[in-house]
Amino acid sequence: VALADHDSDLAAHFDGAPYAPAVIAANEPRAALGLASDALIDLFDPLVGADEHDAMLARAPLDLRANAAKTDRDALAALLGAGTAIAGTAHGLRLPSEFAAVQTAAYTDGLFEVQDAASQIAAAAVGASDGMTIIDLCAGAGGKTLALAAAAPGARIIACDINRARLQQLPPRAERAGATNIETRLLNPRQERAMLADLLGQADAVIVDAPCSGSGTWRRSPELRWRLTPQRLARHRDEQAALLALGADLVRPRGALVYATCSVLAGEGRDQLLAFVAGAEAAWKADFSHLPVGIGRRAGYGTLLTPHHDATDGFYLARLQSPC
Repeated sequence: VALADHDSDLAAHFDGAPYAPAVIAANEPRAALGLASDALIDLFDPLVGADEHDAMLARAPLDLRANAAKTDRDALAALLGAGTAIAGTAHGLRLPSEFAAVQTAAYTDGLFEVQDAASQIAAAAVGASDGMTIIDLCAGAGGKTLALAAAAPGARIIACDINRARLQQLPPRAERAGATNIETRLLNPRQERAMLADLLGQADAVIVDAPCSGSGTWRRSPELRWRLTPQRLARHRDEQAALLALGADLVRPRGALVYATCSVLAGEGRDQLLAFVAGAEAAWKADFSHLPVGIGRRAGYGTLLTPHHDATDGFYLARLQSPC
């Protein structure tokens, strides 16, 4: 409605016709124009200033990850006839958002996956290598799982999730990518620890890409700004804390725990990690050695990536090392 006040052509569509918006009442409340409500902006990490706002709603580019098991990004760019290397990634290729990449034979042949640069950096932060046991605790459809499998084809990778529909997308994607070292485990909500009992204290690395507000992806899904409620955010934070605790119990001594959220809210990033480290019985230490130089900004125990500063989705990323 606020936009219609400034656009007569748009306002004309509010005519009450079938499948059209109702007529605008003179006293109808108007949403404030801008990125989001002041109350929500106040929850941003302190590093997210007003200079980030326009970038958070600009059209996102199309980022691809060349499948290292089958090609490299230079060869992929030559094959597609487009694309530039993405700084801070080993395999990232950036194309215009309108490029129909998934309609190419290169996609059918498993030469790449569509994956934002921030997600590629998060997967690389695991430091995957052959011989490791790696758990992707919130694998979803497996974007990071596939990146890990390509980086370390000799590793054992266990992809877990409670969402059957999403996890079922991983096996056909893995087949297309030629990844043969991935196991999947569908977990029952609130029974995750029992169903992973055989892996407690066994993983060389665990990545927790936890459910979150999605505030870092507003340029792809701007409607998320209006769907976030205090109750939903509180639920996400509780889930994040529980997953961090479970992930920590799965890591072997001197192993790595990687935490990631596609969020720019302090409560889902730096504050969540501060609370975890403060409440942990063991002395976890921040490890920035697997992050690219010049990408992101330090935010407590982790790193914050943002659209304006890093030309990526908004992302909080932390890598902690377990004590002996």
